[in-house]
Amino acid sequence: AVARRNLAEYPNCRFHVASVDQIPLPDDSMDFGYSLGVLHHVPDTRAGIRSCVAKLKPGAPLLLYLYYAFDNRSRMFRVLWKISDAARRLVCRLPIGLKLAVTSTIAATVYYPCARLARAFERMGRPIDAFPLSYYRNRSFYTMRTDALDRFGTRLEQRFTAGQIGAMMRDAGLDSLTFSPGQPYWCVVGFKKKSPPVPSDDAANP
Repeated sequence: AVARRNLAEYPNCRFHVASVDQIPLPDDSMDFGYSLGVLHHVPDTRAGIRSCVAKLKPGAPLLLYLYYAFDNRSRMFRVLWKISDAARRLVCRLPIGLKLAVTSTIAATVYYPCARLARAFERMGRPIDAFPLSYYRNRSFYTMRTDALDRFGTRLEQRFTAGQIGAMMRDAGLDSLTFSPGQPYWCVVGFKKKSPPVPSDDAANP
């Protein structure tokens, strides 16, 4: 509904609501594709990537963002994630109204203070790479609130290392992969091979 409203003035836009394995577009028809923050919430992420790649023309790019497994972070980040994941398992089961209230409170009492403190440290010339939620230091509260809902409101969440993401993308028929070195992790673009993909031995499910 939001997409329809925002793009109402463009008559060349069409909208589809479908699961990733039933995308109503012909195979080998798309000039580019992207999936940002979605496929870590489906049961079979590898199959989801394959479904997306099938719709691309040979040589077309796919931009992908999947939650990372803190493979480039310190032990402290992994401990903090385990604590937040325990909270997610409780919050995600709440009725939608209460879920919205709780995640908005998390945004106001956790995201916002940490983000703005990180921004203050940055302005003082202090390093903030290891600062929790520093990614949001220049983001709006609206972004924090919607991301908190996405983070704590979904029942299924998977996380992947850069190596696992690369293996799944290559297995789906993408090559020339480029990972973004900055946050959010992991963002990566790959291009559909011009020959059929051959499943790799290192692409086992994590």
